[in-house]
Amino acid sequence: MRSQILLALLPALGTEAIRIIHANDDGWAELYTRSFHDALVAAGHDTVLTAPAENKSGTASSDAEPSPRTTACQYDSCPANTNQPIGRNESSPRLNWVNSFPVTSMRYGIDTIAPPFWNGQAPELAVSGPNVGSNVYVQVHFSGTVGAAVFAAKERKVPAIAFSGLSSGTLAWNTTPAPTRSLVYAQVASKLVDAVVSSGKPYLPEDVFLNINLPKVEGKCTDPHNFKFVLSRINVGLFSAKDVYHCGTDRLPLEASVALSDDCLVSVSVGDANDKTTAPKEKQDIVLDKLRRLFTCLP
Repeated sequence: MRSQILLALLPALGTEAIRIIHANDDGWAELYTRSFHDALVAAGHDTVLTAPAENKSGTASSDAEPSPRTTACQYDSCPANTNQPIGRNESSPRLNWVNSFPVTSMRYGIDTIAPPFWNGQAPELAVSGPNVGSNVYVQVHFSGTVGAAVFAAKERKVPAIAFSGLSSGTLAWNTTPAPTRSLVYAQVASKLVDAVVSSGKPYLPEDVFLNINLPKVEGKCTDPHNFKFVLSRINVGLFSAKDVYHCGTDRLPLEASVALSDDCLVSVSVGDANDKTTAPKEKQDIVLDKLRRLFTCLP
């Protein structure tokens, strides 16, 4: 199985290579993030990782200037007493840490760290995660993974996607062999990125982010080919306006019910970057039109 997954990480033919800024809230040396970074690079994308020096889960949209680092980074991934606010892997300089929050990492990545790699150009897409654990419903408002994506979409007008995986358990970047869950999440997340890129610019409506929750990697869901994508919503829609009409209804399923099913279903919610709730129907409609071939209906 692991060899099949690794083969699937090879570049996808016909996919346009773009500039991607990548952050998370679990730390720059977290394995889920590194596996995803590797998958994006394998797909041909020019990806720069800028993430916190240590785990900063649950810090929402906090943003503060990075301070000099005196202790070792997460998993001893940088030495103690660097006395620097930011740093990088010298042998792989597209891997960068920022001694602050996820939003700060995304901000520094977009404004300072990534442009030199791209001749001063801006990122074309921002991704965050995959988070270790879910980010559904009320979790969305506290998630640093989501916060980083929302910052990119709202403050820098970069289309953004936040990924989270329900299989939990933090792991160091150099864990060998990499567990199936990390490799599967990397491939499935990369597949969604390629679908968004293939849909053409503008990749997403303005002030919108996609909130993605990947189900647990277990049983039949250890095969990435069994994963299917379902258009969903973040918050309960009891008093909300109608959603886009899809799968015979104008009320999309809650992302929590999708991702927690036993059918290898990935929830894809169109989020409003202004308040981290579900985006209005007209913006859902644009995303559905662009990604219609990707989506399936609930069983």
